[in-house]
Amino acid sequence: MDLTRRTALAGAAALAATPVLAQPKPKPLVIAHRGASGLRPEHTLMAYKLAIEQGADFIEPDLVLTRDGQFVARHENEISGTTDVAKRPEFAARKTTKDIDGQKVEGWFTEDFTLAELKTLRARERLPALRPGSATFDGQEAIPTFQEVIDLARAETRRTGRTIGLYPEMKHPTYFSRIGLNMEVRLTTLLARNDLNSPTAPVFVQCFEPGPLRTLLSICRARRVMLVGQGPAPVDVKSPEGLKAIAAFADGVGPEWPLVVPIVDGGLGPPTQLVAWAHAAKLQVHPWTVRAENAFLPPKLKRGTAAAEHGDTEALLRAIYAAGVDGVFSDFPALAVQARG
Repeated sequence: MDLTRRTALAGAAALAATPVLAQPKPKPLVIAHRGASGLRPEHTLMAYKLAIEQGADFIEPDLVLTRDGQFVARHENEISGTTDVAKRPEFAARKTTKDIDGQKVEGWFTEDFTLAELKTLRARERLPALRPGSATFDGQEAIPTFQEVIDLARAETRRTGRTIGLYPEMKHPTYFSRIGLNMEVRLTTLLARNDLNSPTAPVFVQCFEPGPLRTLLSICRARRVMLVGQGPAPVDVKSPEGLKAIAAFADGVGPEWPLVVPIVDGGLGPPTQLVAWAHAAKLQVHPWTVRAENAFLPPKLKRGTAAAEHGDTEALLRAIYAAGVDGVFSDFPALAVQARG
């Protein structure tokens, strides 16, 4: 055997003997729920900016539509709790009661305002008793459009050198479709206009309704996430078969966090099988929503006696991360980043 061949064989043998190192699992995403909404009025540009400063990977705008078909970021289409509309005499006559997905709701609704009219309103803290520090920023900002949130994420990506993703939620899409304002087509068009209509774009589109996500499957290439609460739901996340069914039209599942780490005897119990079943179905898992205030924590994680005091959020976040999730929603992105380590 000549020297060249012996050298080649020796090199091949050494390569075969070298252990293959597993690629490290990506860190779970920190998703800023309505921005840093524990510290600034939710769905404002200041809340999103603070979330990015705190290290959030994605920012989440809930999307509703105006009368002239423009997407704006609000938790609900009823806006008396998040704006100063109730104090505006010029809009007093627009107060009404509507049936929104089977619930009677009284107030002022985005679909009864043009974008120009909504822009005259000012945002305010939705939970001032629990978040008085955030309430000090009331009245400082207008309602942002989804395009403004996209522009912010793009500008902050350039500024920070980190990719800042977008996690829009379609709110009440069936209701909006019934009144002639289709969300799915409008959202697909807007994403395409911004070069975000792609499975590799930093975008997840989420919804509590499976029908609109199925519609998006045929017209939109962005990733889709099925949201599920602890109560009655139109999909099953408590069996492997249920998760497989979701995987037919979604890329991920967003369960309310006790579906991943249940509350047992006032504390945190062992994780459920949800993450394992979802991963077997090739679904990502992004639980919602971790909040710091005692009002939102299990009894054993509360600290102090006041509902607004902050409890042991780190213990909750660590338990959720330990369950193997791919991301987590939080009103306090800095706490989620810190617990992630």
